[in-house]
Amino acid sequence: MVRLTNWDPMREMARLSEDMTRLMSELTGGRGVQESIRGAWVPPVDVRETADSIEIDVELPGFAPEDVEVSLENGVLTLRGERVFEEASEGEVWHRVERAYGVFERAFQVPRSVDPEKVVARFENGVLHLTLPKREESKPRTIKVKVK
Repeated sequence: MVRLTNWDPMREMARLSEDMTRLMSELTGGRGVQESIRGAWVPPVDVRETADSIEIDVELPGFAPEDVEVSLENGVLTLRGERVFEEASEGEVWHRVERAYGVFERAFQVPRSVDPEKVVARFENGVLHLTLPKREESKPRTIKVKVK
């Protein structure tokens, strides 16, 4: 025996909407989507050391130099900033939001070999470049061996 049921597309859409709301709640830890978009985030960083300095590159696309705070205190280099989420205007609907928004803060322990008075920060093409020069006395040096 074949049993026919009426298909109600509105009921199916309501159930799909409830499922999506539950899924988003699980993915965002119970916070709403807007709160998750505005949560803390961490920009990617590359750190390398040369004989003369420590070089740090921080990816901050869309930032202006005045949007980033760099400080060095008690041997800790701290980077702070915020990417503000642009609310949808009347008649606009966001279909996809993949960029992270909100406040970020990164902190790095700086070796004593760094000269804090000579640290340089520059911004280029959405990348913050930090150069932390080493003190002269901490740089490797070659000692010539004399023969008698």
